Amino acid sequence: MYHKFYPHNKMTDIIHHDQSLLLIITRFGLNLGFGDKTVAEVCEQNNIDSTTFLRILNFLGNDNFKQTQVFDDVSLPSVISFLRNSHSYFLDFKLPSIRKKLVSAVSNQKSEIDYSKIYLKFFDDYVREVKKHMAYENKTVFPYALSLIEGDVQTVYNIGIYKKKHHEIDSTLAELKNILIKYFPDKGDNYLLTEVLFDILSCEKELNLHNRVEDYFFSPAIEALEKHLFVK
Repeated sequence: MYHKFYPHNKMTDIIHHDQSLLLIITRFGLNLGFGDKTVAEVCEQNNIDSTTFLRILNFLGNDNFKQTQVFDDVSLPSVISFLRNSHSYFLDFKLPSIRKKLVSAVSNQKSEIDYSKIYLKFFDDYVREVKKHMAYENKTVFPYALSLIEGDVQTVYNIGIYKKKHHEIDSTLAELKNILIKYFPDKGDNYLLTEVLFDILSCEKELNLHNRVEDYFFSPAIEALEKHLFVK
């Protein structure tokens, strides 16, 4: 995989190079105010594994990744911390923010049909799917992974069960997007609705990136750890 970023790069230069990576950086628990510090310096000061940080940053910043790539030189606890922070970002900030805007966009519409209930139903159904998906990972999958790190071998669960359950949760979101594009009343707040749609598209992309980290970092690392423990 082609690497764009290295330990000696300044954090500010990385953000200027690709502003979309700012959201990835914050999910490692880092706050703004980097000054002229390098990646290595920032990671060391914040007790973050720099190899994992750069692996994920380069992976998500590279559209030409290969599906055969497996990253087994990362810190699994750091990956889990990143994924937990991502869950909090989506559930506690991103999705509630979109819903608030959606309510404002549809509250003053003028139409014979009350589309607001339809929009909110699809959005709330989608959020419930996301919450269920992430709650399962937080309560079952991540604790299982952490127990493996401690050498606790279990026979009632394995990463294969998780992979079977780990499906895309975007079908409801796709329906909502189509409804907003096709049926929003022409007398509604078009600017605000467009902003909501843009936020939904952005959230969809971010969730896809989140799933890629789970598929190419988390799952392979757990599979490798299971093999190592089970052959002992």
